[in-house]
Amino acid sequence: MAKITKEDALKYHSDKRPGKIEVVPTTPHSTQRDLALAYSPGVADPCLEIEKNPEDAYKYTAKGNLVAVISNGTAVLGLGNLGAVAGKPVMEGKGLLFKIFSDIDVFDIELDTTDIDKFVETVKIMSPTFGGINLEDIKSPECFEIERRLKEELDIPVMHDDQHGTAIISAAGVVNAVTFAKKKLKDIKMVVSGAGASAMACTRLIMSLGVEKKNVVMCDSKGVINKERKDINKYKKDFVTSRKIKTLEQAINGADLFLGLSVKGIVNKDMIKSMAENPIVFAMANPDPEITYEDAKDAREDVLIATGRSDYPNQVNNVLGFPFIFRGALDVRATAINEKMKIAAVHAIAGLAREDVPEEVSNAYNTKHLVFGRDYFIPKPLDPRLITRVSIAVAKAAMDSGVAKRPIEDFEKYQEELLERIGSGNKLIRRIFVQAKLNPKKVIFADAENYNVLRAAEVAMHEGFAEPILLGQKEKILNVISEYKLNDLLESAVIIDPYSPEEKNRRQKYAKFFYEKINREGVRLRDANLKMFNRNYFGSMMVEHGEADAFITGYDTKYSEALSPILEVIKCSDEIDHIAGMYVVKTKQKSLFFADTTVNEDPDCKVLIDTTLTVTRTIKWLGEEPVVAMLSYSNFGSSKTPSPTIVKKAVKVLHKEHPEIMVDGEMQANFALNTKLRDEYFPFSKIKGKDVNTLIFPNLAAGNIAYKMMQEIGETDVLGPILCGTKRPIHIVQLGSSVTEIVNMVAIAVVDSQNPSNRYR
Repeated sequence: MAKITKEDALKYHSDKRPGKIEVVPTTPHSTQRDLALAYSPGVADPCLEIEKNPEDAYKYTAKGNLVAVISNGTAVLGLGNLGAVAGKPVMEGKGLLFKIFSDIDVFDIELDTTDIDKFVETVKIMSPTFGGINLEDIKSPECFEIERRLKEELDIPVMHDDQHGTAIISAAGVVNAVTFAKKKLKDIKMVVSGAGASAMACTRLIMSLGVEKKNVVMCDSKGVINKERKDINKYKKDFVTSRKIKTLEQAINGADLFLGLSVKGIVNKDMIKSMAENPIVFAMANPDPEITYEDAKDAREDVLIATGRSDYPNQVNNVLGFPFIFRGALDVRATAINEKMKIAAVHAIAGLAREDVPEEVSNAYNTKHLVFGRDYFIPKPLDPRLITRVSIAVAKAAMDSGVAKRPIEDFEKYQEELLERIGSGNKLIRRIFVQAKLNPKKVIFADAENYNVLRAAEVAMHEGFAEPILLGQKEKILNVISEYKLNDLLESAVIIDPYSPEEKNRRQKYAKFFYEKINREGVRLRDANLKMFNRNYFGSMMVEHGEADAFITGYDTKYSEALSPILEVIKCSDEIDHIAGMYVVKTKQKSLFFADTTVNEDPDCKVLIDTTLTVTRTIKWLGEEPVVAMLSYSNFGSSKTPSPTIVKKAVKVLHKEHPEIMVDGEMQANFALNTKLRDEYFPFSKIKGKDVNTLIFPNLAAGNIAYKMMQEIGETDVLGPILCGTKRPIHIVQLGSSVTEIVNMVAIAVVDSQNPSNRYR
C-alpha cells in the first residue's frame, strides 16, 4: 500500500465538498407534480397508511435500507477518547463503506455523552427512523452494557462492530488457519493479548466454534487473568485461567494460537519460536501489530500470520463482514443479529477463501495468483462474492433461528438482486455458466504457454464446464504450470504440442484432409503440411475431426491472423455466406448486442442480411429474444445516399424472407434505443412498442467505435467478441484478454457446442 501522508488525508476529506457522504433523491423531483407527490399533499397518504400499520414504513420509506452508525467518540480507532465530533470522520467513512460494499444507506450520528442511560435512551427514541443500528468506537466496558440493553429493548438489528465484526473476521481466519495447519479447534491452546471489547468478543466466538475454555489464557496490561488476581471486573472473570502463570511470555510457550488485540511490540521473535508447530498468530493491534509480519516470518518459516494491516497478507478487516451481515439482516427484516447469524457469517467468509479467486481480486491487489495457504486464508475486502456468500448465509440463519419477519422465498432471485445492488449483475453470463455446467465439453486452448490462458483453463475446469486441452510447446506450458502452482491442470488437462515429433501422424492426417478440401484453391500438399504446425489450423482441425468440442484462440495473435485459418478449415454455416462478430454490452438496464464489430469491414446488402440472421440465431441460443434495429445516419429513407440505401434494402429482404425476425430500419441510434421516441415519430415501425436489444451497424468502423466508446465512457461491461456463423464452435478472444474474459468465452463456446441444431449447418 502506498504511503499516505497527513496532507493527503486532510485534502481527501476537505477537497471540493467537505466530508465523504451526501443524501441523494431517489424519486423524480423536477416538476411541480413531482414535488407535490414527494411532500404536500401527496405525502399524507403514506403517512396515514403507516399510522394504520407501522410495518408499512418499510414499504413507503427508506427505513428498510437505512442503518444508523452511532458513536460517542470514546474509543476512536486506536486513538482513544477523542470525543463525539472528532469521531465523525470515522462514522462518515463507515457510511461510505456500507454504501459501496452493500448498497446500504447510512446516517452517521455522534452523541455527545458518556452516560450509558442517556446514550441508550437517545438511540431508542430515534430508532423508528432506522432498519438497523451499528454501534461504533465506544469504549469498554460501557459498550457491553449499551449493546446489551439496546438488543433487549429494540426489535431491529443492533451490532457493536468493534466487538463482533472483528470477532467474525478473525474467527473465519482462525478456522482456515487451523484447517491449513491440520489441527483441530478442540485441541488447540489459545493465548489472548488484550481484554477489551474486541478481545472478549473474539475469544467468545472462537470458543463457540470449538476451542475449549480450559485451553484459553487471556492477558491484560497487568498480565495473565488468573485466580490470584483481585483486580478484575465482572467481564474479565469469564476468562480466568487455573494455570499458575503470570506473564504473556509464559502463556505463549507451546501455544497453537496467539490472538492479539492489545499494543504494539508486545510479542518478540523468541516468543514466536516457543510456540507449537505451525503457529497461528493474529497480531491485530491498530495501527501497529503486536509483532511485525517480518519479525514473525523471520522467527518461524511455518508461521501463519494475520494482521490488521492492508499491506500484508491476511488482513483482518471488518469490511469483510458488517456491510453484508447488515444486508442479510435487513433483507429478511430481522429483529436481531444473533449468534447463529454471526456463526453463519464466519463459515461463509472462511469458505470463500478456500475457493478459486477471481482475476479481478488478484489484479486489485497486484497479485498474479492467490491460492488458499499461509499467505491467503482470509478473503480480500474487494472480493465481489462477499455480498452473496455472507448476506445469503446471514439471511438463512436469521430465518432458521426465527428472527426473520420477512423470509426470502427465492434465493436465486435474491442473489441476482444482491449482485445488481453493487453493479456486478450480469444475468446473461450467469445463465450461460449454468447452462454450460449441465453438459461440459472438451475445449482446446491455443496459446497455452501464457499464464492467463492456463489460469482460464483451470477456472473453467474448476467451474465444471470444460475439459481443457492445452495447445502449445509442452515444456513452456509445464514451466508456467509449475511457476504458478496450477497443479490441477497438470493432473487433469491434456497437453498437445503441434510441433512435436509425436504429433507427426496427426499433422499428416490433418494436412491430407485439408488439401483434399481446398486443393482447387491454390494449396499444395506441402503447403497444407506446413500449415498444420500453426496451432490455429491444428486446433480447428481437431474440432473439425470431432477430437474436441470447441476451440478458443486469439490471446497471442491478432484477430485477423487467428480468423483466417479458421475460415479456411471450418468455413461458414451452409445457410449463410458470411460470418460476423458480436459484442454483448451490458448496461445498468439491460444487455445490448452489437454487430458486426470484428469481421466485415464494408458490408453490402447480403452481408448485412447474413449478419442479422446469424446474430439473431446466436442471441436466441444465449437465451435472449432479439429485437433488431438496423442502424444508419438516417431514418426510414430520409437519405438516398448509398450507405442507408443498402441498409434499407437489407431490411426489405428480411421482412419478406424472414418475417419471424423482429427487425426494422434504417434508423438512427437514438430512435433505436428510445422506444417512446421511435413510436411517436414512426408508429408504422415493425418493432413498435418493442425495446431494441440488438444493433446491426452499417459497417465495421461504426460498430467497433460504438462498443469501444461504451466500454470506456459508459457504466458498462463488455463481453466478446462472439464469433457468429461458423460451422463449429470456434471463438477468438481479443489479444491479451484477461482471465475473466477468456473464461466467459469458454462458457459461451461450451453452450455453443451443446446443441448443434442451434447453429446454421
